[in-house]
Amino acid sequence: MSKRDYYEVLDVDKGADEQTIKRAYRKLAMKYHPDRNPGNKEAEEKFKEANEAYEVLSDQNKRARYDQFGHAGVDGNAQGGFSGGAGFGGFEDIFGDIFDMFGGGFSSSRRKAGPQKGADLKYELAIAFEEAAFGAEKEVTIKRHEKCSTCDGTGAKSGTSKKTCGKCNGTGEIRYATRTPLGQFVNVKPCDACNGEGHIIETPCEKCHGTGKELKQKKIQIKVPAGVDTGSVIPLRGEGEPGEKGGPNGDLYIVLRVKPHEIFKRDGNDVVCEIPITFVQATLGDELVVPTLDGKIKYSIPEGTQSGTIFRIKGKGIPSLRGYGRGDLYVKIIVEIPKKLNEKQKELLRQFADIMGEDVHEQRKSFFHKVKDVFGI
Repeated sequence: MSKRDYYEVLDVDKGADEQTIKRAYRKLAMKYHPDRNPGNKEAEEKFKEANEAYEVLSDQNKRARYDQFGHAGVDGNAQGGFSGGAGFGGFEDIFGDIFDMFGGGFSSSRRKAGPQKGADLKYELAIAFEEAAFGAEKEVTIKRHEKCSTCDGTGAKSGTSKKTCGKCNGTGEIRYATRTPLGQFVNVKPCDACNGEGHIIETPCEKCHGTGKELKQKKIQIKVPAGVDTGSVIPLRGEGEPGEKGGPNGDLYIVLRVKPHEIFKRDGNDVVCEIPITFVQATLGDELVVPTLDGKIKYSIPEGTQSGTIFRIKGKGIPSLRGYGRGDLYVKIIVEIPKKLNEKQKELLRQFADIMGEDVHEQRKSFFHKVKDVFGI
């Protein structure tokens, strides 16, 4: 019986890249794997055929010979097994996925019953605008599991102890060999008698129910550095959940949220604030009292200041998180137009307008000249 074209076997084009070939092979290998099709000879043959095609097409040199000479160029290398040459690394990745589906794994690297790091914890901390700017010392209270105070972490009731699991002899694993067309693989599963723990607690501690842990509250001091912002994260190593089987504790991540300020808004390391002034102050100029993060300062604005004008005050912004200087303070002037005037005030304004005329309003004069030029009115 003549062999099918390898590209046809994997259902890919001749120009397919490495990832496309790999995905196609993975799909077929999972579909026709003997563990999924026990006793099915047709599936076994298709599995071998896919293996053979992938071994050739995943190796650049073999693929080049195959593209030039067909099966004759690679028959000495591809006979349904693995030659151990280039391209073999891809098989371990693929079959790691497959054996995970069947509950097993490569004995060399897939599952380890040794120490495991504990889970990480996250805590959201709200801080004031000024605390974000200049830093602060904060105390937080977290809940995490710690060693049970009643059984001292053994999980066993006082006066009793753990017993080594007789099924796995304390390893927490059951190993068994599986023969496949690829050869023999050693599969590893957690022991079902002790749930992978390696020991059995016949009389559990009444407080922790055999886990060896209890949930406790702990207060932790945190140093918030100057210059942080919403979304900044402070990692505290080893302050997370306890590890398993002697593994290290997880970490605690403090995620910061800066409360909005009544006056200031932040733009990077710069600070922006709006200051309302009167029509008279804008017209004649004035010395304003300007709030800053460091306290109040006096700042003079010139006569004729327009609404929306922004003044920059250097070095009054947020300190750099890396310690290099500070941002600036930007003061935006808002000219407030009075809404409620009595008749005397209105009459005085009308007299003022008559005295002022149009010549002093440069922007208005320029605008209406443009309107006249555009519309002829």
